[in-house]
Amino acid sequence: MTTQFHPFVLPFTIGAAILFCTIIYKFTRWIQTLDRKQYHTAKRTFMTSDIFPALWKMIKDIFKESLLHIKVSKINRRLGYMHRSIAFGWFLLIVVGLIETIIHFGFRGHAPWTGVFYRFFVYGNNNIVQQVFATIMDLLLLYVLSGVTMAFIKSHRPKTVGMRKTTVLRWSDRLLRYALWSIFPLRLLSETMTATLHNNGGIITQTLGNLIPLQVAELLEVPLWSLYSIALCIFFVFMPYSRFMHIFTEPLLIFLKSFGVKESKQPTGFTKTELSACSRCGICIDVCPLNNELNINNIQAVYLLRGLRHGLAYRYAATNCLLCGRCVEACPVGIDIDAIRLQARNKKRIDLRNNYTYIKERPFNAVGRVAFFGGCMSHLTPNIQESMKKIFQAVGQDYWIMDEERTICCGRPLEQQGFSNQAAELRRKNTAMIIESHATMLITSCPICYRSFTQEYHLPIKVMHHTEYIAMLIEKGLLSPEMSDLRIAYHDPCELGRGCGIYDEPRQVLSTVGTLTNVPLQRENSLCCGCNLGNTRLQSTQQLKVRDTTLNNLNTDHPDLIATACPMCKKAFQQSTTQRVADVAELVAQQIKNIES
Repeated sequence: MTTQFHPFVLPFTIGAAILFCTIIYKFTRWIQTLDRKQYHTAKRTFMTSDIFPALWKMIKDIFKESLLHIKVSKINRRLGYMHRSIAFGWFLLIVVGLIETIIHFGFRGHAPWTGVFYRFFVYGNNNIVQQVFATIMDLLLLYVLSGVTMAFIKSHRPKTVGMRKTTVLRWSDRLLRYALWSIFPLRLLSETMTATLHNNGGIITQTLGNLIPLQVAELLEVPLWSLYSIALCIFFVFMPYSRFMHIFTEPLLIFLKSFGVKESKQPTGFTKTELSACSRCGICIDVCPLNNELNINNIQAVYLLRGLRHGLAYRYAATNCLLCGRCVEACPVGIDIDAIRLQARNKKRIDLRNNYTYIKERPFNAVGRVAFFGGCMSHLTPNIQESMKKIFQAVGQDYWIMDEERTICCGRPLEQQGFSNQAAELRRKNTAMIIESHATMLITSCPICYRSFTQEYHLPIKVMHHTEYIAMLIEKGLLSPEMSDLRIAYHDPCELGRGCGIYDEPRQVLSTVGTLTNVPLQRENSLCCGCNLGNTRLQSTQQLKVRDTTLNNLNTDHPDLIATACPMCKKAFQQSTTQRVADVAELVAQQIKNIES
């Protein structure tokens, strides 16, 4: 028997229509409110041959991350399985159900809701094809239910899926979560009752249906299908205003990022896309040093994004952060959390232009020379700058130290604290000084400065961190440090590693002067020294607790010394240990034969 309508389909149909219209409206508004630069970046990619690799990347990323959740699985297999079974399993239920409907009715011979309630509408004269489809759908439903079960357990016992903490949800999100979870058990029960009456179930629903008395099935069949339809309606209507909006927003975010769109200094439609793409998975809580070492678990990215999206209080969450980038690296959606934090910190009202008028730009004729910018922290660790001088002299490189006599900040610490206009003024002054000097290259020893010069400035010359520069000298045979028997533990600074992607060059340099030891958490997973300038709320005792955990990680293999490539990290470590701590440049300078020590 075949029919295609029953009143219980109305809640689903109405909810799906509301969801479709709401998503189209939101997406249109977000794309319309991209700023000029974001719009032209996307348009430039769309109008050139770059569109084909961009589209291919978009398709791959949507499949890998929105459906299979590959990145989540790499971080946490159990959590990855939970997300994948619900997302990919539900997707397959829709696709296979659509295929089954088309095979039975043709492309145009069915109503939009028929595939969703297929077992209710199609029964009698079951053939082998229908039985195979019924079994496939049963197995897919079981797959989804396994993920729903894990999600339910996770909400009460996060350690069962390998998490320390789970996200504390708003009451509305909790209610909608139960609506989502109820969809799949209700579908199983509904199809089971229909299988009892009409023997059109699969391997699971028919087996269960054979256990149900006919009178019970006749009594419960329509009510259960109605509840299934209502659960879908509730979820669809309220989903755009909940955390579950990420189901549709994540593909849009991947689409925009594939076309080169990035965050701006001020919030735009792209920012709203990122805010809605957060699934509240809680991974950012698990990797945050403030949660792990200080039990501060209400300021992580998940809570900042939620506060910004729903207009809740967010200032504390925005400012009480080390900006170490561990959450950015771990975020399975790839949300630019640090950029959004800086937007939220922006002190527009008190930040005036024409600051620092007392600083006089001092152009210097550095034609043929490299410019070296030590940065504020290098002045507190002067031996790093002295070591760079020795390296320059060893290779016969003429150099100009921009901030040797009077320091001028790169501007990033001010940017991190929300003083964006003042930071821009410093960048303007530094840019003018560098351009007028005619230096051929800019080298800095501070990762904070390096990140600023490479990502916030637009200089016409090459910018290198001093570890990159030294690695280049060694590779070209211009510098040959002597090998020692030192066992060295290298610490990846947050701004240099996760912030700029420089992991190999420092290790290449250190391998020429000693032997690197094993450090459990390194590279992308490196721990913060605790003294990042991004946070001014932490007390010194709290910073030291974060730092001590990092030191314990570095000392796992009992090295002779700890090496780093950041003056701030060096200073933080030196204050807490009698163990030798050195910058990469210091170790190299000590191992060069043809200069005086």
